[in-house]
Amino acid sequence: MSLFRKLFYRKPPDGLLEVSERVYVFDCCFNTDAWQEEDYKGYIGGIVSQLKEHFPDASFLVFNFREGEKQTQIADALSKNDMTLMEYPWQYEGSPLLTMEMIHHFLRSGESWLSLGQQNILLMHCERGGWPVLAFMLAGLLIYRKQYSGEQKTLDMIHRQAPRELLQLLSPFNHVPSQLRYLQYVTRRNAASEWPPLDRALTLDCVILRSLPNFDGEGGCCPLFRVYGQDPFLVSDQTSKLLYSTPKKGNILRAYKQIECELVKIDINCHIQGDVVLECISLNDDMELEEMMFRAVFNTAFIRSNILMLNRDEIDMLWDAKDRFPKNFRAEILFSEMDAAASIVAENLSGFEEKEGLPVEAFANVKEIFSSVEWSDPNSDFALNVLQQISASNIAQENSSADLQHRVEISTQKQETIPRKELAGQSTVTNATVSTASSEQALTVSAGIELMEPKGGSISPSTPAQPPPLGLAVTSSVIKVHPHPPPTLHLSASEPSDPSTVKETETI
Repeated sequence: MSLFRKLFYRKPPDGLLEVSERVYVFDCCFNTDAWQEEDYKGYIGGIVSQLKEHFPDASFLVFNFREGEKQTQIADALSKNDMTLMEYPWQYEGSPLLTMEMIHHFLRSGESWLSLGQQNILLMHCERGGWPVLAFMLAGLLIYRKQYSGEQKTLDMIHRQAPRELLQLLSPFNHVPSQLRYLQYVTRRNAASEWPPLDRALTLDCVILRSLPNFDGEGGCCPLFRVYGQDPFLVSDQTSKLLYSTPKKGNILRAYKQIECELVKIDINCHIQGDVVLECISLNDDMELEEMMFRAVFNTAFIRSNILMLNRDEIDMLWDAKDRFPKNFRAEILFSEMDAAASIVAENLSGFEEKEGLPVEAFANVKEIFSSVEWSDPNSDFALNVLQQISASNIAQENSSADLQHRVEISTQKQETIPRKELAGQSTVTNATVSTASSEQALTVSAGIELMEPKGGSISPSTPAQPPPLGLAVTSSVIKVHPHPPPTLHLSASEPSDPSTVKETETI
């Protein structure tokens, strides 16, 4: 088969790098210089003309990784060509990664497109500076399709297609360790009955540092932790936010020396769910100047035995900071199952100031409950939960204050932390073409897909139950993929073939 491909191999058009069969990358992704608008349009136009000449019967899908929400150059350049453009963010909380929902959607979309027919071609593009996330996502696609095995080997192969110094020019941090962790999540798909698994709500109890790094010049550090991610209690708001930061006031922060202690245990007690970014920062003597020690990105669904152990090769750090960490350095992140009911009770009761009956804060809580209800879902039992909470509150108001805590516990025990996958919206597959008038919104989508447009104007699929069949006749379109609001796609396509029948691609 390899000999057959070599005999009939056709050189790709100028400006494209062939990474795998029918998968190409725009070589502008390897450039750190800004393009003038007219030069860029000429560059894209030339490549499109060559593609149509080389592959007259082909259909094209372009994946673009963008910065921000403004109209991208590639969208403008492809607006008059018969190509579908699907855009993704290029970072998650400062790391060149995407959430597992977004990664899952990308992998299923790419696999579906390539599996629909030999005439379908996939093009990869990123805005200036987006090469790290493009390389990561492309490595994930090759592993997902079982064309390559081995996370490190696959990612290194992709990185070799660009100048060696490009990663260091684009970021002062080496994010490869967290990228490899997420590629391992993709590899686990082959052994799991359900992938990705449902999100788990956990409590990040503490972090234990063994063999302290040297960040104060005297063989020690003053560690401060910050945690970013989705708040598991705010079901209606899935955006990432700062969940925890070590207070600078009080006696929590202190400097530690290697000669004084072999390990340091820092309590955090932060509720987390889904994709989490953990930052460890060292403060100077006056507790003002911050210096990043390391970062780690992980997903709670893949935590095993409620512990994540990381050595110095498994944390993200500055490119030149490795020598500051002893060879036997280790960060142990300990978790526990989150008791949702107890946590809500503790949070609600802590701020109560009782004044004849229920406190004023209770009315704000009721307002928040109503604002987060998904009334449009006929199968949801949230309305029942709301009525039960209101009923419990009325009973508490009529009874003595000594009975208040007991009533609140009865009410809150019926609430559960809902995995974000259960919030998936519904859509229908038709033979109609959906379009909008604005070029900044999702423009025109054919291929027998009906996309429901959420408020705000952009199409926002995440974690579809099945992959989108983006094939057949496709007109010029732009699909902006956001992690929020909740997903609006429910599509279908076939799974990749059995791993025993697939061999590594030898196009490179």
